[in-house]
Amino acid sequence: MASDMASSTFPWLTLAIFVPIVAGLLVLLLGRDDRPGFTRVLSLIGAVLGLLVTIPLYTGFNANTAQMQFVEKASWIESLNMNYHLGIDGISVWFVLLTAFITVIVVLAGWQVITSRVSQYMASFLILSGLMVGVFVALDGMLFYVFFEATLIPMYLIIGVWGGPNRVYAAFKFFLYTLMGSLLTLIAFIYLWHAADGSFDIQTWHQVKLTYTEQIFVFIALLAAFAVKVPMWPVHTWLPDAHVEAPTGGSVVLAAIMLKLGAYGFLRFSLPIAPDASQSLAGMMIALSLIAVIYIGLVAIIQDDMKKLVAYSSVAHMGFVTLGFFIFNTAGLEGAIVQMISHGFVSGAMFLCIGVLYDRLHTRRIDDYGGVINVMPRFVTFFVLFSMANAGLPATSGFVGEFTVIMGAVQYNFWIGLLTATALIWGAGYSLWMLKRVAFGPIANDNVRGMTDLNSREFFIMGLLAVAVLYMGIYPKPFTDVMHVSVDALLQHVSISKL
Repeated sequence: MASDMASSTFPWLTLAIFVPIVAGLLVLLLGRDDRPGFTRVLSLIGAVLGLLVTIPLYTGFNANTAQMQFVEKASWIESLNMNYHLGIDGISVWFVLLTAFITVIVVLAGWQVITSRVSQYMASFLILSGLMVGVFVALDGMLFYVFFEATLIPMYLIIGVWGGPNRVYAAFKFFLYTLMGSLLTLIAFIYLWHAADGSFDIQTWHQVKLTYTEQIFVFIALLAAFAVKVPMWPVHTWLPDAHVEAPTGGSVVLAAIMLKLGAYGFLRFSLPIAPDASQSLAGMMIALSLIAVIYIGLVAIIQDDMKKLVAYSSVAHMGFVTLGFFIFNTAGLEGAIVQMISHGFVSGAMFLCIGVLYDRLHTRRIDDYGGVINVMPRFVTFFVLFSMANAGLPATSGFVGEFTVIMGAVQYNFWIGLLTATALIWGAGYSLWMLKRVAFGPIANDNVRGMTDLNSREFFIMGLLAVAVLYMGIYPKPFTDVMHVSVDALLQHVSISKL
């Protein structure tokens, strides 16, 4: 991989990490439940500042190089050669922006809904935001691992404290699955440190020449953590429980950002460090991805809980992502990254829509609704748009990533491409089936008759996400232009690293 560009003169990446974390600590310190209005405003200011400091990362980004940009480096633990080393390329820059944007959405979404422990709730999301940005910008293996594991703590609290009736079980299952997988990754990192002559520098790891057996070991160890986080079939079972029990904001962040941490790990570690193992095990990864795309899509259709349906659809959509990674062509890889960004918008929007319904009737069962369009026409307008995007309708962001991955799969193998394309059928099946039963037809019961349409805050949130979904669907070029050179460099690195 290419070497770093000259270090940035201004620490934008440090600000992107620590502005939301410091804001979260201030909210914990100053926020009080008897002054929830002040706490919410302070949280929103922190989230907006966190977004503003990421904008220069895009405006100042040079899309014509695969080198790391905005690089910061300082000694951290000198005796082990660990460094506070940060940087972004065309692959990671969009995820930093997406994380900051979704954090603003989540703070606004919890504005009136969360009435107990408001300061702790808002602080958890702000601190989590900074930690997730740290995962995407870390260029030191141990720094990556610290951020990667630290994200578990605030999400565990979000599910366990503000979740549903089975929140403790769901939070524990989430924590146990992700922590157990990560222990093997720590062993792989220590092995890579030894193989790189005592260096935790990720770009140095990319250049280490491992034997085929070593690559297999490293790939499997990394897979243990990243597959759980994505989540891939069959280690996906923690996700529906976590989504169902999490508060709306927790589901939004979990689907929009946290699932991307595992997928990003494949791009930053598995493919460039173990290229030969990646190609040898590609058949297994493609098979697991296709099971997620097809089988989990069918599982989603039979769900009677809206949150569980969208949770299973997330597993199916992330199957597109891992499939795109392991067909080793530009269309597949770029389509997978676009799908990751799009999924952040669409899945976040879907969970917010379910949250709006839940706030009014306090049920997520599809059968408890019906005819919502008669009393909430503005809401249903957005709900239709996001459901169509979830099904991959052209001119929405959901179509761009999936179609590009399908085209890449056809280039790789026609029959794999054909099987992948069936996901559009299943996606339309579960999305439109839920939409029809919830939104259309006559009013099903008196509870639905008493529902009120979106207020101005909810309309603003939905409008922001609708603009993102449509803009990316109609004009994806700004997204793909930024990542193109970095994607090509990664593919070249994987292809020329034959033993």
